[in-house]
Amino acid sequence: MKKLLFLLLGLSVVLPAWAVVGLPPAPPKVEARAWMVLDASSGQVLAGGNEDQKLEPASLTKLMTAYVVFDAMKNGKLDADDSLKVSDAAAAAEGARMFARAGQEIKVDDLLMALIVQSANDAALALAEGVAGSEEAFVEMMNVQAKKLGLASTQFRNATGHSQPEHTSTARDMTRLANWLVYSFPAQYKRYYAQREFSFNGVTQQNRNRLLWLDPQVDGVKTGHTSAAGYCLIASAERGRRRLIATVMGARSDVERGMYAQKLLNYGFLETESLRYYRAGQAVAKMRVYKGSSREVGIGFLKDFSLTTQKGAANRIKAQIISRQPYVAPLKKGQTMGMLRLTLDGETIGDYPLVALNDVPVAGWFGRFWDGLRLLWK
Repeated sequence: MKKLLFLLLGLSVVLPAWAVVGLPPAPPKVEARAWMVLDASSGQVLAGGNEDQKLEPASLTKLMTAYVVFDAMKNGKLDADDSLKVSDAAAAAEGARMFARAGQEIKVDDLLMALIVQSANDAALALAEGVAGSEEAFVEMMNVQAKKLGLASTQFRNATGHSQPEHTSTARDMTRLANWLVYSFPAQYKRYYAQREFSFNGVTQQNRNRLLWLDPQVDGVKTGHTSAAGYCLIASAERGRRRLIATVMGARSDVERGMYAQKLLNYGFLETESLRYYRAGQAVAKMRVYKGSSREVGIGFLKDFSLTTQKGAANRIKAQIISRQPYVAPLKKGQTMGMLRLTLDGETIGDYPLVALNDVPVAGWFGRFWDGLRLLWK
């Protein structure tokens, strides 16, 4: 990317960066109640339809069930080799099951495999009770986690996905939840979500995600279905270093949800590209600092900065830095120092905050005095 440096007097407003840069072809037609495809590497939504409409998520709910369990394992409250006793309520769960028996002790690892591969409701309840003591308490944990992750349109009423009043989410929230799960728990994601089948108690059941057989790059994520929700699927694929997540909610059949998710993934990979322009901690520029223990500070991004564009548009993007001068110590790491303005063919794409990459404490009295004199002449 050709860099142009401009130091301006004010900070501009940040523009949203959720659309593909450039003008890619229209996305494929998706006949479902809601859908969305996300470029996980850049966080940009490539396309969507009714993605903010509240709908029943069915067994997509189990993404959050798994997330809360993974979080408990991360915090040392649970281990994959621990065994949980199946309650009468869990054993009597309706719908998809692993056929656990009341009183049976089952390893957390097997319960998770059944939850994710078989979409087992008895496994969901056994895990919920094992983590929180009851499904009700576990659901509270699910909703607390949803708020932490910014899933503002999501409300859980159970851990399984059964139809229940006010048990709703959106295609956008479910896609974001899948993205959080993939990157927050990469080892668990790799272990469980690409499994095509799982056997327990002498019964082998296949994963309902058809794309695991049809596309070798697809490695998850979750299906769901109730009569009210229709057929739902979140599918994720990684090609090279790039990951896309496609969500389809309310399709008319198992075949159609897979077909539409595959079309959305192919659309994203074939018609767009995502490039990492700056690494986390890489200085986009170095700026003069006055009255500080250091004479300059690097400004950039604390996380990798990537951008999704139409194929072939990336080499036409230009950048300029918009900053407020002068910089006077003390400065704190993460403090906003300016904006990176990106333009394509002269049109502004967006403004992205640049932050200080390190602390700059104040200098001693002489340094402050000398720089004070310098500032008088600026």
